[in-house]
Amino acid sequence: MKKGISRRQFIRRSSASLLSLFLPGPGQSGLFRPRSDGPVRMGRAIHSVAIYDQPRADGEYLGTWNSEQTFPIWQEIRAPGLNSYNDLWYETSEGYVFSAWVQPLWVWPPQTTISEFSEWGFWGEICAPYTDALEHPYAGAASPYRFYNGTMYRVVDVTFDSAGNGWYKVYDELPPPSYQWVSASDVRRVTRSELAPIRPFAGSKRIEVDLNLQRITCLEGSRVVFSTPTSSGIGVREQPDGTMADFSSPEGDHCVLLKQPSRHMSNIPRETGDEEEQVPPSDPFDLPGVPWNTFFDQEGTAIHGAYWHNDFGVPRSHGCLNASIDAARWIYRWTYPLSGTEDDYVQSDCRVGTPIVVFK
Repeated sequence: MKKGISRRQFIRRSSASLLSLFLPGPGQSGLFRPRSDGPVRMGRAIHSVAIYDQPRADGEYLGTWNSEQTFPIWQEIRAPGLNSYNDLWYETSEGYVFSAWVQPLWVWPPQTTISEFSEWGFWGEICAPYTDALEHPYAGAASPYRFYNGTMYRVVDVTFDSAGNGWYKVYDELPPPSYQWVSASDVRRVTRSELAPIRPFAGSKRIEVDLNLQRITCLEGSRVVFSTPTSSGIGVREQPDGTMADFSSPEGDHCVLLKQPSRHMSNIPRETGDEEEQVPPSDPFDLPGVPWNTFFDQEGTAIHGAYWHNDFGVPRSHGCLNASIDAARWIYRWTYPLSGTEDDYVQSDCRVGTPIVVFK
């Protein structure tokens, strides 16, 4: 660092130089995209995030990244965190932020519209920091959802608007409607190699989930091949109406029963024609495109990627096992049954599906 320049001044000057390598996405002046061919690491503030001059709780407060702001991540740093179980910090273009409420992103340049593909379609990943899904394929149409970086969708059709912009029609299994339209520049086609199984001929695969340690461990025989922190179910909770609900992750011996690259997860009551009144949940969630789902019981419990928090290591879910998107992708590709590039889902049973044991 040059003499006479404070760390804050140095960071700001370096930030200006770094941002020259980025360009705004089409129609998204505040969402920067890289000029290079490959992805770059960025962050999205899920909620407001404090910026410090050092990766420590007693560092000097420099400012705030507000909700939905995005920023380059220079590096990951392990240091005592703002809680006892998470020690991950990010160095950003303005200073250091604690990772808990920052979604780490892989951001790609705007994509060229793919106009020819099979009748089945292809798997697409949101490669912008986020993009608004629309009810119709033109800017300004109503938007029922925001799709976030790393979420997965099956592209089934393509069209162009009067300005020549490409739009993809993506399938959504929860009506209404059953489809959304997304700017093609914000969707990256997932390659065959990215969906290919990891070590498909390795024997004696199994997963151990330690709820006390909040950790998922993948083994081949006695050898640990992958391990990642998780956020399991929050357990029994009293609801506003006084009833008790159990959101625990199921302990015991399980196996992989179903795998899906994408799942719209929601507890919002849907119109079914049933005249009986449906009581809205006290803690509603409606999450499209949840990526890399590995289901292991009949109640719909899964290991899956999470984009709504980044604070793994403590219970946070309604029973599923949350993991980072990168970790959930690895587990999805490694487990049996094997899945192909044109599978909405693949089912199994315990004769084939990788064993999963959940314990305390």
